[in-house]
Amino acid sequence: ASTAVTCFTRGLDLRKEAEDVLCPANCPLWQFYVFGDGVYASLSSVCGAAIHRGVITNAGGAVRVQTLPGQENYPAVNANGIQSQVLTRWASSFSVTRTKNTALEAVGRSVSTARPSTGKRPKKPLDKKAGNKDCKADIAFLIDGSYNIGQRRFNLQKNFVGKVAVMLGIGTEGPHVGVVQASEHPKIEFYLKNFTAAKEVLFAIKELGFRGGNSNTGKALKHTAQKFFSLDNGARKGIPKIIVVFLDGWPSDDIEEAGIVAREFGVNVFIVSVAKPTTEELGMVQDIGFVDKAVCRNNGFFSYQMPSWFGTTKYVKPLVQKLCSHEQMLCSKTCYNSVNIGFLIDGSSSVGDSNFRLVLEFVSNVAKAFEISDIGSKIAAVQFTYDQRTEFSFTDYTTKEKVLSAIRNIRYMSGGTATGDAISFTTRNVFGPVKDGPNKNFLVVLTDGQSYDDVRGPAAAAQKAGITVFSVGVAWAPLDDLKDMASEPRESHTFFTREFTGLEQMVPDIIRGICKDFLDSKQ
Repeated sequence: ASTAVTCFTRGLDLRKEAEDVLCPANCPLWQFYVFGDGVYASLSSVCGAAIHRGVITNAGGAVRVQTLPGQENYPAVNANGIQSQVLTRWASSFSVTRTKNTALEAVGRSVSTARPSTGKRPKKPLDKKAGNKDCKADIAFLIDGSYNIGQRRFNLQKNFVGKVAVMLGIGTEGPHVGVVQASEHPKIEFYLKNFTAAKEVLFAIKELGFRGGNSNTGKALKHTAQKFFSLDNGARKGIPKIIVVFLDGWPSDDIEEAGIVAREFGVNVFIVSVAKPTTEELGMVQDIGFVDKAVCRNNGFFSYQMPSWFGTTKYVKPLVQKLCSHEQMLCSKTCYNSVNIGFLIDGSSSVGDSNFRLVLEFVSNVAKAFEISDIGSKIAAVQFTYDQRTEFSFTDYTTKEKVLSAIRNIRYMSGGTATGDAISFTTRNVFGPVKDGPNKNFLVVLTDGQSYDDVRGPAAAAQKAGITVFSVGVAWAPLDDLKDMASEPRESHTFFTREFTGLEQMVPDIIRGICKDFLDSKQ
């Protein structure tokens, strides 16, 4: 019989060469990670690949999964509402086909209806005011108000933007939207903070007047990236910032520099191009590659084409799914919102009560610099002597206030020093559960003395598990131990101060070090 799997089961989670699996119904399409087309990297979600391939629909069903060897250059293809992603190489792959035996499917089906689908609670009625909580986005619609589009198509554009706005599920806890009109000079029509209900947004969109003028999209994009997303204007911390640029034809000005500015501001730029320039018109376009230069990443995900402004209804849903895929918003990922930092704190008796407070202050000051949220950065802390105690794990607190208050409440243990054991404990118990998550993992080890056990082995194992280790030593901590624990290049990952009061000066260097490693890992 077929094995029931979840929405998130990946090819590499299956054990057999060929296996029949049963996908559940109603998986959220935008949460699928799929790499490739036809042949999928085994990192991909099995059910996501099956929907992408057209073997099943979102109603679920039986799929045969065949293991294949790894390959290079898995392509990105948009099919059946799922955008697959590029992957340079992976060690193994799989293909998906319909299962041969329909009787089997019937058996599988009846089994699957007998037990509630895995991991998904029954849908609560949507709280109208709150909106769609699963869609985390602050969106600026940059609409085309140029002579290129003209009054009639401008109105069709407004209708389309209105439909997208409604389908997004705008609400206090859902997406927030604003509109900017691009023409000769950009005009911010309304900000994120002005409306939190779809009805109000629809009304505001209907009221927009057509401005006319050249389509200075570059100028408008730059203006929006710099001015629109301030906290005063209603942008929310830790929520992806998105600009959806609607372009009828092509821009009259240079858009490349605006794209660079947007990326520097951590804004994800999508371009929806309607009526691409014809062969005759191409001569008038300043830069034929304007779409690739302006979007957040030139990977196919951030550009969207519609043949004309007529009959656009079928284009609404796929665009909304893209805008709600917060894991795909690569330009939002900065070191401040995409890291897990675990602190391993020496609670041995040589530290003493008042110095222990200084250590906690140091931990707070580092943690404070990051954007902590359920989809952002996360913090954990473990205290150790001969023994280890997880003070809190990555999933315990998802706001900065709660994390800082948990750090303040850590009680000093007092005892011996077994740093190696503590590193192994933390790698297994604290980083283990998040090792496949999207964030980059960091461990900051704080100690004031010689460890009674070997630190080199456990630190190497932590690094092998993808954790970057910074060692911070105080007072009697031997430099050899500190260097043995630190990640390469060791000089920039090892810190030392004679006095506990010297910890404060190290805070900016640790933060800078984490950000540098984060950026290097993305190159």
